[in-house]
Amino acid sequence: MPTSAPGLHPGSSPLAVRMRPRSLDEVAGQRHLLGPGSPLWSLASDTEGTKGSVSVILWGPPGTGKTTIAQAIAHSSGRRFVELSAVTAGVKDVRQVMEEALSGRDLYGLSTVLFLDEIHRFTKAQQDALLPGVENGWVILIAATTENPSFSVISPLLSRSLLLTLEQLSDEDLRILVDRAIEDPRGLGGRVDVDDAAKDAIVRLASGDARRALTALEAAAFSAAAVADEDARPVVTDDIVSTAVDRALLRYDKNGDEHYDVISAFIKSIRGSDVDAALHYLARMIEAGEDPRFIARRLIISAAEDVGMADPQGLPIAVAAADAVQLIGMPEGRIPLAEATVYLATAAKSNAAYNGINAAIADVRAGAFGRVPKHLRDAHYAGAKKLGHGKGYKYPHDADLGVVQQQYLPDELSGARYYQPTTHGNERDVGSRLEKLRRIIRGITG
Repeated sequence: MPTSAPGLHPGSSPLAVRMRPRSLDEVAGQRHLLGPGSPLWSLASDTEGTKGSVSVILWGPPGTGKTTIAQAIAHSSGRRFVELSAVTAGVKDVRQVMEEALSGRDLYGLSTVLFLDEIHRFTKAQQDALLPGVENGWVILIAATTENPSFSVISPLLSRSLLLTLEQLSDEDLRILVDRAIEDPRGLGGRVDVDDAAKDAIVRLASGDARRALTALEAAAFSAAAVADEDARPVVTDDIVSTAVDRALLRYDKNGDEHYDVISAFIKSIRGSDVDAALHYLARMIEAGEDPRFIARRLIISAAEDVGMADPQGLPIAVAAADAVQLIGMPEGRIPLAEATVYLATAAKSNAAYNGINAAIADVRAGAFGRVPKHLRDAHYAGAKKLGHGKGYKYPHDADLGVVQQQYLPDELSGARYYQPTTHGNERDVGSRLEKLRRIIRGITG
């Protein structure tokens, strides 16, 4: 196939750009946001550009259609459309848009739609510059972000906008996009055949990202055209897709929501004793380039919080894995991380020590701490014995059992029980021994 075929030569625009929807009807997925009567639909259907509309913040992962929706509204609406990127725009650019929007409203009665991509990159001062225009209706703001707006957008702007959450595209949505790109004249125009196995591979590798699906399709089409006979029609197979796209393109922002979601799922899978899920999330973090020291630190916390005294070996194993990662680095560090993950996920679980320290801290913060009993106070400095410090202290090693009846807690907390062992794993034996210890120490009879 000639390399100069439309849409396949290096000088053409990327397939993802050529296939960008021109109206909301062409947008794949997000039906919960694009139905008749929805704010976005009303905004797009106002061909006169005179009806009032609320500003919106579009929050969702990359490749779910935030920019696409904004540009589809631009093509459909009668409003003036201005696009800014938070990466390159500053306060001066924002104020200029506001001034022009105000003039347009006063002179022509038309409102302006301002699409601001990656608003989370704007500083507080830059976001403050948007407030007058949004509050007074000079502009209708459509802001896009991949980060949680609750943390990345200032409260005054958030309260004046409607937050719309975009969902990850389903495999069916991506399959529709791929099929359309294969046949559409703006795309491959039917000049390349793509078998079903190849389409499935593209959808799987895209991981819910429309842009990645189209990029993978275009790369595979180039590869198919390069190996096809001059007069033959190129055919994209799953083998060609595998060659063109080396590995799945993980959606994972080490500074964004996915970072917190995956580590949360990882720890909860360990806590829930699902070793397979725990290894899956570990693999996702490793493949995304997550800092292995961060993973190791979370394993140490999990060992102490969730495994605890049910299996006291969990903590030293987690610490050993952290030390091993420091010594050998990656990619070999994945092995001790996996070993610690498997150990913790399959170990008996108890959060009794975690609950115990939290309960003790709660009492201390509430003022329930009292004076240290005199017989426990330091008696080594001059004059301490005259104050009664250490008087009456019983040395446990002098007793046959190594335990004596003696008050250790302050008077105000006499009888308090912070550590309540479970019957899981090692803690079953600990609990039995603890009851005997408490009966001796506190002089409980009967």
